[in-house]
Amino acid sequence: MTDAPRICSLLPSATEIVFALGLGDRLVGVTHECDYPAEARAKPHVTSSIIDSPSLSQSEIDAAVRESLAENATIYHLDRDLLEQLQPDLVLTQDLCAVCAVGSNEVEDVVGSLSSRPEVVSLEPTTLGEVFDTILRVGRLAGRMREAIALVDRLRDRVARVREVVAGRPPVPVLTLEWLDPPFVGGHWVPEMVALAGGRDVLGTAGRPSRQVAWDEVAGTNPEIAVLMPCGFDLERTIRESEDVTLPDVWRSLASVREGNVFAVDGSAYFNRPGPRLVDGVEILAAILHPDEFGPLRSDGFVRLGTTLASR
Repeated sequence: MTDAPRICSLLPSATEIVFALGLGDRLVGVTHECDYPAEARAKPHVTSSIIDSPSLSQSEIDAAVRESLAENATIYHLDRDLLEQLQPDLVLTQDLCAVCAVGSNEVEDVVGSLSSRPEVVSLEPTTLGEVFDTILRVGRLAGRMREAIALVDRLRDRVARVREVVAGRPPVPVLTLEWLDPPFVGGHWVPEMVALAGGRDVLGTAGRPSRQVAWDEVAGTNPEIAVLMPCGFDLERTIRESEDVTLPDVWRSLASVREGNVFAVDGSAYFNRPGPRLVDGVEILAAILHPDEFGPLRSDGFVRLGTTLASR
């Protein structure tokens, strides 16, 4: 087997794919947000964030992101000197979301100046099927096509098992929130994941970006289930944010809130990043929507918040 290229990942999802294909030893650089698997944290960080997200509320993060994008067209810094030292052959990036990775213009400027002249590949999946295609693409670029095909086959089999069980059941109306203050509903692959798990996303559109909505629009949907998956937050922080954020009266009027059918999930791990663990997200949603069938399959990655949000 020929040596795989030296890879630099500018996406947490790409980092997960690279490791899933057994290429962790060929990964020479990652972003400051690459935290899975654990070995990724030990890799050199070629990016940093302009925004101190851990110390800010959701509304403050939203305001800071908007300001930074307007002034700088990015919220990240790319370390050109470190990249020069690392000498990558392949740089994996994206231009799908300015909030999720270094801006494409900065990547082109910085990478174009490197002496190693690496190939830059932009990964742009918007559906679960395209995420699988992305895994195959990385496998082809890195000379690990057999491993990529085997991984995708396993992921497709898991999705097929879920779809088989929920087939014929009435879809459960579900509200997915990728941000709470201001509210953003799930987009791209999230509505598709809900459908695969036996639900119907009441506001998100499959294959389309997440979008900001008005609370009155949320109130008009009256979903049976609400799933909180703030972008970039793990389960612990999502629970904490649900306790701290101030939500309007229309939120408390939702049947899902009154009846305690509000769930917090680990969005960062299972919903926000277009990588292999989206299939875990499908299984988690299935366990939330159909606990009689899937509860034993997935009891991790989510917490039922109960009626606590109804009284706040």
